Amino acid sequence: MFNWMNFLTYAVITTATPGPNNIMSMSNAGRVGLKKSYPFNLGIWVGFMAVMIICTVLSSVLNAVMPIIKTPMLIAGAAYMLYLAYNTFKRSGDIQEKQVKNGFLSGLLLQFINPKIYIYGMVSMESYILPYFHNSPVKLFAFAILLATIGCFFNLCWAAFGSVFRILFSRYARVTNTVMSLLLVYCAISLFL
Repeated sequence: MFNWMNFLTYAVITTATPGPNNIMSMSNAGRVGLKKSYPFNLGIWVGFMAVMIICTVLSSVLNAVMPIIKTPMLIAGAAYMLYLAYNTFKRSGDIQEKQVKNGFLSGLLLQFINPKIYIYGMVSMESYILPYFHNSPVKLFAFAILLATIGCFFNLCWAAFGSVFRILFSRYARVTNTVMSLLLVYCAISLFL
């Protein structure tokens, strides 16, 4: 039976933690305002969906051609989650910013060079989704859109909070990072249960 709790825990933690999309969304909204940052965030969502569809197709093909790849992918996924947990735990409250244009195309193109979402898509598909829905292209497509939408929801949260979120994250970084790290460790262990 598909475990929604484990899947959503992984998806939420992975997309809520700082990464290129979240930092750029926050930076843009802080510079140009939330309303003017919408084209950039729309570009992120469209690009994110494209990358999730690519990850879904690639994972499906790898599973069909080489079913033996499941165990190494699970191990790689668990290792990545533990790596994220470690980096999240040791991260300080400082969030690095990069200046970026705030247009649709900038948000779209960022997705194709963002390694975090490729790993997020492949681990999600291989570890949580394909074991249950590998014979249903419509459901796989729906999960790809869901993964992108979850990610973009948190991009918008980071944009909405802008500099306020940065201050809150910095103030409570140790507690926030510890909780997120422990949840990621739980997700890594649950892959094998």
